[in-house]
Order: sequence, then C-alpha cells, then structure tokens
Amino acid sequence: MRCPFCAQDKDKVIDSRSSEQGKVIRRRRECLACGRRFTTYERVEGPVKLMVVKKDGSRVPYDRQKLVDGLEKACYKRPVPAERVQQIVERIEDELFKTYDREVESEEIGRLASERLRQEDQVAYVRFASVYKQFGTIDELFEEVQQVIASRTNIDTTDQGKLF
Repeated sequence: MRCPFCAQDKDKVIDSRSSEQGKVIRRRRECLACGRRFTTYERVEGPVKLMVVKKDGSRVPYDRQKLVDGLEKACYKRPVPAERVQQIVERIEDELFKTYDREVESEEIGRLASERLRQEDQVAYVRFASVYKQFGTIDELFEEVQQVIASRTNIDTTDQGKLF
C-alpha cells in the first residue's frame, strides 16, 4: 500500500479490525519510510458490478462515493454526523444489492436516499430533493416543503389550505 504522505510502498499493519458489520476490514498502517500513520479499508468486490442507468439512458458503474458526496452535501451544516451518513449509505447499498443484480435506475437510488434523509433530517431531505426531483420552479419546491411540514404536523394541506 502506498503511503498517502510520501508515496513509498513500505508499511506495516499496526491494527486490523472488522468494520461495517463484518463487510469491511479496517487496517491501521504505519509507513516505514516516513513514520506517519494512515488507515485503509478492504471491501469484498462482487463478481458483477452494479450498473446505474442514468436519465439519459447511459450506463455507468455504481459509485458509492457519489452517493456519499450527495448525502454529505445535503447534510452540510446540519446535525447529522458523518457516521450516520455512512450508515444511511450502507442501508441503501444493502437494499440495492439485494434487489438488483446488474442494473438499477438512478431514480431508484435517489428515491431510496430521499426516503432515508426524510426520516433523518427534513432540511437535508429538501436540499437533496431539490436536486433529485429537479424542481423547475420555486412553486414546486414550495409544494414539497409544504408536504414535509404537513407530514411532520399531521396537517392535510389540501383541507387546511396554504400553510404560508
């Protein structure tokens, strides 16, 4: 493993432990050249990569980091710890890999992420939904916010009229 600090490939493993419910091995390493420590993670790579079918019909390999990045952007400056974002990603991946063999629509990944965020943090959900649902107008965004408020306060916006 190359050291991220000095790029030498001589290191020793200081500590290894199971992580993410046994799906990952976390290794703490020390570079023998510069003496600095760093962490690596090993994951089992499945025999067939899951492909994501984009809205334009193109297919790209599933990339966990894209999902993590999108959730982290939605949760920026919100009281959602990074560990919780990782747990959400794990739950989404568990469902994806159990349900889909080779291909999954990008909309399905967005739907699963939206559901998890809606339960976790409503502001993060609205941020994520504004990109995922591609609101064309402020009115569409406002409708979504009203639905979130209504679900939180158990008010039916169709019977009660506008909230604002």
